[in-house]
Amino acid sequence: MLLPVDDIVAWFQAVVWTLLRIGAFLMVVPIFGNQLVPKRIRLAMAWVMSVALAPMLQAPPPAQDVEMGMLVNAAMQLLAGVALGFATQLFFQIFVIAGQFIAMQMGLGFAAMVDPGNGVQVTVWSQFFLMLVTLLFVSMNGHLVLFKVLIEGFRIYPLGISLAPQELAGAVVRLGGWMFMGGVMIAMPAVIALLVVNIAFGVMSRAAPQLNVFSLGFPFSLLFGLIFVFLMLSGWLPQFDKLARELFLIVGDWTGG
Repeated sequence: MLLPVDDIVAWFQAVVWTLLRIGAFLMVVPIFGNQLVPKRIRLAMAWVMSVALAPMLQAPPPAQDVEMGMLVNAAMQLLAGVALGFATQLFFQIFVIAGQFIAMQMGLGFAAMVDPGNGVQVTVWSQFFLMLVTLLFVSMNGHLVLFKVLIEGFRIYPLGISLAPQELAGAVVRLGGWMFMGGVMIAMPAVIALLVVNIAFGVMSRAAPQLNVFSLGFPFSLLFGLIFVFLMLSGWLPQFDKLARELFLIVGDWTGG
């Protein structure tokens, strides 16, 4: 059986165009894009997904020679994949920021540990929240929803995403504000409660100066912080669901999915 060379070249071009966006997405997105997953595994996953998706998607524009338009299209494919993965990364960082706020208020800012996924030092509460949100995200099939959005983006915008580069930059900046706002809203109950505890210790130190507030304040702040975080987890799922829906709406608007 003979295969025409033109068909082989067209199929290879389709795989390469698809690989650019999927590869950029897998290199940035949480869970798949962290340091615990070797780059060879991510590259193999990108190749397998590209080979499977290329025949089902719209055929890319034919390219005979390397020209500026083709390089621009390749850059748009990479930008689309990185933007979707970075948006998801910001969603996970919401809970890292919340853990930082709570740990600093409890006096655990010095208790930092290395995050094996990102290779940076975070507080123990940030690592706990990050592990919890990762398990919830996978258990609710959030990773499958992201792949669905990515595939729908291929069908609607074969050469990129719905936003122009300058609009995408503004959208990413607004997404950063959304990240900080979400982190503050999650940590607000525990932070306010611990602030009241610290104010009570301040009043106690003024009423009874002979008490060593520094030796009493830390264990009490730690104990009350654990209690407040335990109570806060009762409302964790509604907050997680709300933020996850907002994330899928944002990336869906970018890709039309």
